[in-house]
Amino acid sequence: MVKVEDRLNEILTSDSIDIHQWLAAVDDKTISDNYAPIKQAWEFASKVYGEKKTIAGDSILHHAICVASILIKINLDSESICAALMHAVLDDENVTSEQLSELFGSGLAQLVEGLNKAEEVTSLRSNVTESEIVSQSEKLRRMVFATANDVRVVLIKVAEQLQVMRVLEKIEPEQRIEIAKETRDIYAPIANLLGVWQIKWELEDLAFRHLENKSYKKIAKSLAERRVDRESYIEKVTDIVKKELDSAGIRADVKGRPKHIYSIWKKMQKKHKSFDELFDVRAIRVMVDTVAQCYAVLGAVHGLWRHIPKEFDDYIATPKGNNYQSLHTAVIGPEGKNLEIQIRTYEMHENSELGVAAHWRYKEGSSFNAGFQQKVNLLRQYIESGQDEDGSSDSVNEAIDDVFDDRVYVITPKGKVFDLCKDATPIDFAYMVHTEIGHKCIGAKVNGKIVPLTYNLQSGDTVEILTKSNASPSRDWLVSSLGFVKSSKTKSKIRAWFKHQNLDENITSGKALYEREVHRLGMDGFDIQKLLDKSQCQTPEEYFAALGRGEISNEQLLTRLQENLKLSSTDTHEEYANIVRKPKGRDSGDVEIYGVGNLMTYMANCCKPVPEEPIVGFISKNRGVGVHRQDCPNIQNLSEDDERLIEISWNTHTKGNYSASLKIEAYDRPGLFNEISHIFSLEKVNITAINTNTTSDKMVLMSFSVQITDVAKLSRVINKIASVPSVIDVVRMG
Repeated sequence: MVKVEDRLNEILTSDSIDIHQWLAAVDDKTISDNYAPIKQAWEFASKVYGEKKTIAGDSILHHAICVASILIKINLDSESICAALMHAVLDDENVTSEQLSELFGSGLAQLVEGLNKAEEVTSLRSNVTESEIVSQSEKLRRMVFATANDVRVVLIKVAEQLQVMRVLEKIEPEQRIEIAKETRDIYAPIANLLGVWQIKWELEDLAFRHLENKSYKKIAKSLAERRVDRESYIEKVTDIVKKELDSAGIRADVKGRPKHIYSIWKKMQKKHKSFDELFDVRAIRVMVDTVAQCYAVLGAVHGLWRHIPKEFDDYIATPKGNNYQSLHTAVIGPEGKNLEIQIRTYEMHENSELGVAAHWRYKEGSSFNAGFQQKVNLLRQYIESGQDEDGSSDSVNEAIDDVFDDRVYVITPKGKVFDLCKDATPIDFAYMVHTEIGHKCIGAKVNGKIVPLTYNLQSGDTVEILTKSNASPSRDWLVSSLGFVKSSKTKSKIRAWFKHQNLDENITSGKALYEREVHRLGMDGFDIQKLLDKSQCQTPEEYFAALGRGEISNEQLLTRLQENLKLSSTDTHEEYANIVRKPKGRDSGDVEIYGVGNLMTYMANCCKPVPEEPIVGFISKNRGVGVHRQDCPNIQNLSEDDERLIEISWNTHTKGNYSASLKIEAYDRPGLFNEISHIFSLEKVNITAINTNTTSDKMVLMSFSVQITDVAKLSRVINKIASVPSVIDVVRMG
């Protein structure tokens, strides 16, 4: 194997690489079984890259081959190898995703696209201050996961960074520092999260070498000077322990535990000790079958050498918060030298290698989000568990969706990352950047294109907020059904702004909002006293001011109005006659009404009641019980004939469709009808009749008869149509 490694390294360090020699040197079954597609990817990439160079001066193809070689060592599949070879082909304007999909299949095309997107994400670290580095790096790490639909994208990016670090000496000194910081803060932790330990250690050591060169050289020198002695010492110690355990009848695996320069330095900083004072520069690990054997080994070791007080930890009896289990002890070993010993079962060791070991909390040592840790641990276990039975990695990719589906990570044009709730909008983003930016927001650009303020941001989006000095929040932003704002924190900031406006402004704006909603629901002339009776307001002005400040929400206003909704009459009531029994085989589309037994019911055309509105039953001739609004004018005219009225109520457990009519007035323009129809489609509202009339002054009057499930949906539809550009008015008709 050493000869194979040497041959591969010899090929990778040469000026030009021959594909046949490279594939032969790799000596990997996955590669040999998939020779044709890898060769095809190589040849395609070679033509696209041409003589293009990396920032280190190497050819892009050479860089790609080195990355692919790293991936082979961590057992990634052939599709990942192909993606690594073609990772930068989409930078060429003549190459498209469609072309890749046609030539190599959609799976490989999506991998290359994912690498392109991940590159955009991780290249945005400029203009981040020193005080922001920790939080921004954490968000960038999360963002890399959130934007990658395939976990292999993340693994390939980590391998790419390792190759960059291996040739960092060829890059300009100024760039070296930035790349080393990026490696330390983003890529090494990601490698750790994924459990790719060998890459993690190398990334950390290489970054440390460039960021703390003097400390690196000092520790490296100490290790080099004593390496032979240390290895000889470890061999001697393991022999002693093995013999002691053999005599005790304990079957165990005893090995030296390698330490890395960056890890040693961190331990020196944490414990304020010199290199020689560290207990774990010389370290061994003992693995056994059972927990009982762990404690037996501990007793044997302490019988051999004197243990060092305060350097014993029992993580078996008391596991760490991340379920890490092991016995840690330090002793004064042969020749009076400090020696660290870890003792664990094979199962404990396997669990630690899955990613729930100490390397998350115990090693990284910085503050973190506990919920995020649990998600990453879950993701790591998916990764370690392998692929689906059919050989695909769908389960891993579904895990990414599952564990990162509640947050969105977006970027400012200057590269600062913001962590938002799922379905957050540009307004949510604006208020998170700064409250005043939110107040002055008039629009937004996402990835360079203007989007509506109701746009749901996606992880990886670059968001720019457009502001105007004299702009101010709109009360429509507080209407949940309109979708302007998702975050409750954003809504609180908007309400606070309205609350601090002067009284006259709040009364004026509140009255305008009230009149708009009354008009939309066809309730012009409504007696506001009915609203005052159910509020703590004494006068209309107080009510308008509370509405203007946001203390009374738009939803609360609509609820109260709907309780008192009146429509004009379109037909007269039926005369009393025989009661008609409801047939047993009712159509599933009929409405369920409590209080009528098995009598047949129908919806009155004069007022068209909708669920949740107060209703009353009227026993009619031949048709059974007519369902009317309680405030229907026809019902109110029957005050002297109360015996024909019966109390009824909605069965809210049954969903039905009910008729409603809307009248829309708008300036005519291309696409208007399609936009309005699209709203009905999104809300799953069925249109039963349409009438349009265009006037000579380029106005259009539309009437829609629709089937609606409840008043809340009807109000939501009205609000959405009213927000369509060029729509002047939307009113519900009787």
